[in-house]
Amino acid sequence: MRNLILPFLASAFLAGAAFAADTPSSPPVAADAQPDGTVNLKGGSIAAGISYTWGHGELSYGGDSHRFTISGVSIVDVGATNITASGDVYNLKTLSDFAGNYVALSAGLTIAGGGSAVYLKNEHGVVIRLLATDVGLKFNFAADGVHVALKS
Repeated sequence: MRNLILPFLASAFLAGAAFAADTPSSPPVAADAQPDGTVNLKGGSIAAGISYTWGHGELSYGGDSHRFTISGVSIVDVGATNITASGDVYNLKTLSDFAGNYVALSAGLTIAGGGSAVYLKNEHGVVIRLLATDVGLKFNFAADGVHVALKS
Protein backbone atom coordinates (compact mmCIF):
# COMPACT_ATOMS: atom_id res chain seq x y z
CA MET A 1 0.00 0.00 0.00
CA ARG A 2 2.82 2.37 0.93
CA ASN A 3 4.35 1.78 -2.50
CA LEU A 4 1.16 3.10 -4.15
CA ILE A 5 0.78 6.31 -2.14
CA LEU A 6 4.02 8.03 -3.15
CA PRO A 7 3.49 7.65 -6.93
CA PHE A 8 -0.12 8.82 -6.54
CA LEU A 9 0.96 11.92 -4.62
CA ALA A 10 3.73 12.65 -7.11
CA SER A 11 1.40 12.37 -10.11
CA ALA A 12 -1.25 14.52 -8.40
CA PHE A 13 1.37 17.17 -7.65
CA LEU A 14 2.76 17.15 -11.20
CA ALA A 15 -0.71 17.29 -12.78
CA GLY A 16 -1.61 20.16 -10.50
CA ALA A 17 1.58 22.00 -11.35
CA ALA A 18 0.84 21.61 -15.07
CA PHE A 19 -2.65 23.08 -14.67
CA ALA A 20 -1.39 25.77 -12.30
CA ALA A 21 0.84 27.12 -15.04
CA ASP A 22 -2.29 27.74 -17.13
CA THR A 23 -4.16 29.57 -14.36
CA PRO A 24 -5.96 32.56 -15.84
CA SER A 25 -6.21 35.88 -14.02
CA SER A 26 -9.92 36.13 -14.85
CA PRO A 27 -12.69 33.59 -14.25
CA PRO A 28 -12.46 30.58 -16.61
CA VAL A 29 -15.97 31.16 -17.98
CA ALA A 30 -17.50 34.31 -19.37
CA ALA A 31 -19.65 36.33 -16.97
CA ASP A 32 -22.67 35.90 -19.25
CA ALA A 33 -22.11 32.16 -19.93
CA GLN A 34 -25.13 29.93 -19.37
CA PRO A 35 -24.47 26.79 -17.31
CA ASP A 36 -25.04 23.37 -18.87
CA GLY A 37 -25.97 21.87 -15.49
CA THR A 38 -25.90 22.34 -11.73
CA VAL A 39 -24.35 20.40 -8.85
CA ASN A 40 -24.99 19.97 -5.14
CA LEU A 41 -22.50 18.14 -2.97
CA LYS A 42 -21.75 17.19 0.62
CA GLY A 43 -18.63 15.69 2.06
CA GLY A 44 -15.69 16.24 4.30
CA SER A 45 -11.95 16.55 4.59
CA ILE A 46 -9.55 15.49 7.28
CA ALA A 47 -5.86 16.28 7.37
CA ALA A 48 -2.66 15.90 9.33
CA GLY A 49 0.01 16.80 6.79
CA ILE A 50 -1.73 14.89 3.98
CA SER A 51 -5.46 15.40 3.63
CA TYR A 52 -8.15 13.22 2.14
CA THR A 53 -11.36 14.72 0.76
CA TRP A 54 -14.49 12.67 0.13
CA GLY A 55 -18.11 13.29 -0.67
CA HIS A 56 -21.10 12.68 -2.86
CA GLY A 57 -23.39 14.83 -4.90
CA GLU A 58 -25.95 15.19 -7.60
CA LEU A 59 -25.54 16.65 -11.08
CA SER A 60 -28.63 18.04 -12.81
CA TYR A 61 -27.99 17.79 -16.54
CA GLY A 62 -30.21 17.26 -19.57
CA GLY A 63 -33.37 17.16 -17.49
CA ASP A 64 -32.10 14.27 -15.35
CA SER A 65 -30.29 13.86 -12.03
CA HIS A 66 -27.03 11.93 -11.90
CA ARG A 67 -25.28 10.92 -8.68
CA PHE A 68 -21.51 11.21 -8.32
CA THR A 69 -18.73 10.79 -5.78
CA ILE A 70 -15.66 12.92 -5.12
CA SER A 71 -12.32 11.99 -3.60
CA GLY A 72 -8.92 13.59 -3.49
CA VAL A 73 -5.60 13.96 -1.76
CA SER A 74 -3.64 17.10 -0.99
CA ILE A 75 -0.49 17.81 0.98
CA VAL A 76 0.51 20.27 3.72
CA ASP A 77 -2.95 20.52 5.28
CA VAL A 78 -4.11 20.36 8.89
CA GLY A 79 -7.65 20.21 10.24
CA ALA A 80 -11.09 18.88 9.38
CA THR A 81 -13.84 20.42 7.31
CA ASN A 82 -17.40 19.63 6.31
CA ILE A 83 -18.13 20.46 2.69
CA THR A 84 -21.58 21.63 1.62
CA ALA A 85 -21.63 23.36 -1.73
CA SER A 86 -23.62 23.97 -4.87
CA GLY A 87 -22.67 25.34 -8.22
CA ASP A 88 -22.92 25.54 -11.96
CA VAL A 89 -21.33 23.32 -14.59
CA TYR A 90 -19.99 24.76 -17.86
CA ASN A 91 -18.61 23.26 -21.10
CA LEU A 92 -20.41 19.95 -20.47
CA LYS A 93 -21.17 18.49 -23.92
CA THR A 94 -21.83 14.88 -22.88
CA LEU A 95 -22.54 13.31 -19.49
CA SER A 96 -19.38 11.19 -19.61
CA ASP A 97 -17.23 14.36 -19.76
CA PHE A 98 -18.33 15.23 -16.20
CA ALA A 99 -16.24 12.43 -14.66
CA GLY A 100 -12.53 13.08 -14.34
CA ASN A 101 -9.74 14.69 -12.39
CA TYR A 102 -10.40 18.32 -11.48
CA VAL A 103 -7.89 20.92 -10.37
CA ALA A 104 -8.60 24.36 -8.99
CA LEU A 105 -8.24 27.28 -11.37
CA SER A 106 -8.86 29.82 -8.63
CA ALA A 107 -9.53 28.92 -5.02
CA GLY A 108 -10.69 30.73 -1.94
CA LEU A 109 -12.59 33.50 -3.69
CA THR A 110 -14.67 35.32 -1.09
CA ILE A 111 -18.29 35.95 -1.90
CA ALA A 112 -20.95 38.04 -0.13
CA GLY A 113 -21.71 36.81 3.37
CA GLY A 114 -18.22 35.40 3.92
CA GLY A 115 -18.65 32.23 1.88
CA SER A 116 -16.17 30.88 -0.64
CA ALA A 117 -16.12 30.04 -4.33
CA VAL A 118 -13.78 27.94 -6.44
CA TYR A 119 -13.50 27.12 -10.13
CA LEU A 120 -12.51 23.53 -10.93
CA LYS A 121 -11.58 22.23 -14.39
CA ASN A 122 -11.10 18.66 -15.62
CA GLU A 123 -9.20 17.14 -18.53
CA HIS A 124 -12.32 17.32 -20.75
CA GLY A 125 -12.58 21.11 -20.32
CA VAL A 126 -15.59 20.90 -18.00
CA VAL A 127 -15.61 23.75 -15.47
CA ILE A 128 -17.49 23.66 -12.16
CA ARG A 129 -18.04 26.86 -10.19
CA LEU A 130 -18.72 25.77 -6.60
CA LEU A 131 -20.16 28.11 -4.00
CA ALA A 132 -20.03 27.39 -0.28
CA THR A 133 -23.41 27.23 1.37
CA ASP A 134 -21.95 27.32 4.90
CA VAL A 135 -20.32 30.50 6.15
CA GLY A 136 -16.65 30.00 6.85
CA LEU A 137 -16.14 27.03 4.56
CA LYS A 138 -12.64 26.98 3.15
CA PHE A 139 -12.19 25.14 -0.12
CA ASN A 140 -8.81 23.50 -0.39
CA PHE A 141 -8.95 21.51 -3.61
CA ALA A 142 -5.81 23.43 -4.67
CA ALA A 143 -3.61 22.19 -7.47
CA ASP A 144 -3.62 18.70 -5.95
CA GLY A 145 -7.13 18.19 -7.30
CA VAL A 146 -10.13 16.03 -6.74
CA HIS A 147 -11.48 13.03 -8.67
CA VAL A 148 -15.15 12.92 -9.69
CA ALA A 149 -16.81 9.63 -10.64
CA LEU A 150 -20.39 9.17 -11.84
CA LYS A 151 -22.36 6.47 -10.05
CA SER A 152 -24.27 4.07 -12.26
